[in-house]
Amino acid sequence: MKTLRPYQKTIADNGAVILDKFGMLYLSMEVRTGKSATSMEIASILEFKEVLFLTKKKAIDGILEDYKDFGYEFNITVINDESMHKILNPSRFDLVIHDEHHRFGSFPKPSGGAKLFRKLFSDKPMIFLSGTMCPESYSQLFHQFWVSYRSPWTRYPGFYKWAHDYVNISHKRIGSFVHNDYSAGIETKIMGDIAHLMLTYTQSQAGFETEIKETVLYVDMKPSTKSMVDKLCRDLVIEGKEEVILADTAAKLMQKMHQLWSGTCKFESGNSMTLDTSKAEFIKERFAGSKLAIMYIFKEELNLISQVFGAENVTNDLDEFNSTDKHFVGQVVSSREGISLKAADYLVMYNIQHSAVSYFQSRDRLTTLDRPNNEVFWIFSRGGIEEKIYKVVKSKKKYTTNIFKKDYGIKT
Repeated sequence: MKTLRPYQKTIADNGAVILDKFGMLYLSMEVRTGKSATSMEIASILEFKEVLFLTKKKAIDGILEDYKDFGYEFNITVINDESMHKILNPSRFDLVIHDEHHRFGSFPKPSGGAKLFRKLFSDKPMIFLSGTMCPESYSQLFHQFWVSYRSPWTRYPGFYKWAHDYVNISHKRIGSFVHNDYSAGIETKIMGDIAHLMLTYTQSQAGFETEIKETVLYVDMKPSTKSMVDKLCRDLVIEGKEEVILADTAAKLMQKMHQLWSGTCKFESGNSMTLDTSKAEFIKERFAGSKLAIMYIFKEELNLISQVFGAENVTNDLDEFNSTDKHFVGQVVSSREGISLKAADYLVMYNIQHSAVSYFQSRDRLTTLDRPNNEVFWIFSRGGIEEKIYKVVKSKKKYTTNIFKKDYGIKT
């Protein structure tokens, strides 16, 4: 039977006091420090009988394994957020644990998942778990607490009223319209209101001596790829014999460039195609003989990688990855949280997401307490958009359409 590390037991004891007193607790613990087991220990200490644990689909097996290995005796139901609507009797749960709670951090309006969570569980004791609580803005915290009627901000009917007191509201122009910008949440004021509900813990505190070494490798794409990007930037449309690439807005141009610079494209018809395998071929040659975890963005990129490496040599099943010599190939958003890719020699990022949370969480998938060195390789097309995105997300910001327009001198 597994046992908690001493720091986990301490956090669980302190967390139980907070949860018992306030009915909510936020465990802001960095990746691999054991948030899930700690939260279940709290459930055990307070003798909850029926626990609902909401997590990412790929993390479900790991949660259930911890539940069994630590020998907890309460009843547990583990599902992913997308299955919330299937819960017919939410009243039977006396504790709700929500993993990767930062997913409810959208603003100024709440996400559909946050609204449903609030509708089903707002009166329940809650434990929130996240390693990246508010990676881009402190304004992301309002709706994370709004899901509970015990929120310290219940006096505010919604985000907009709250923002007048907790955000330095500015203005930004999008096209011909001027919109309020609510991203500058006031850190000291926001954190001052929620500090009593939180426990934080870092990898350094836990004794991790892991160093994440990031290396950017550049690939020369085919001349035809650069020609397509140049033509699309100039004409905003490329018409082929059967398909059309249309970029009549800045957002669509950014997306098409993002796809093309990594060798694929989704056409106006909805069909997708592999156009340039240079990146995948470079990865296959550069890391020959190594076991890789490869992360991609767009669906067609999975087909491209499978084509170059051979479908028989790749998998998105963690058990198969851990027990064979196959490479793991996972989509960034679905694979950045709740899973460990420690069996890989290297983490290779085929493409890069626009969000800071994807950057910080995906790069940490190799980390374990006893692994001192993790190497992450970013594969960028030479002269492509990826490096521009990388510079922004590393600074804990999101690469937005407005930043894209500034980078490429787009006026409208």
